[in-house]
Amino acid sequence: QVQLVESGGGLVQAGGSLRLSCAASGRTFSTYAMGWLRQAPGKESEFVAGINADGSSTYYTDSVKGRFTISRDNAKNTLYLQMSSLKLDGTADYRCAAGLGVIGPWVSRGQRTQVTVSS
Repeated sequence: QVQLVESGGGLVQAGGSLRLSCAASGRTFSTYAMGWLRQAPGKESEFVAGINADGSSTYYTDSVKGRFTISRDNAKNTLYLQMSSLKLDGTADYRCAAGLGVIGPWVSRGQRTQVTVSS
């Protein structure tokens, strides 16, 4: 299985931007679809964005469309999530995941990176 480690979380003001990264170990990264999930305090985990194995297809939950961009660099075994125009409801633990499709199912998940959006 692919091992995943997120980074790039932190504190940002509403309206600001942040880029998350997910470093994958192993030589199988390019064979997996990848995604970003998040879990806000007191809420269930939710899908944020997904990308297919070669990066040619992406999918977003409606609440982030036009503000978030998922991308990947298979040569660097890295997944990204560029977040812009962040809102207060963007406060959550974000995890990257490797899966069988752009919306899952997920076979491996990272630990988390915390994002806090302040007013």
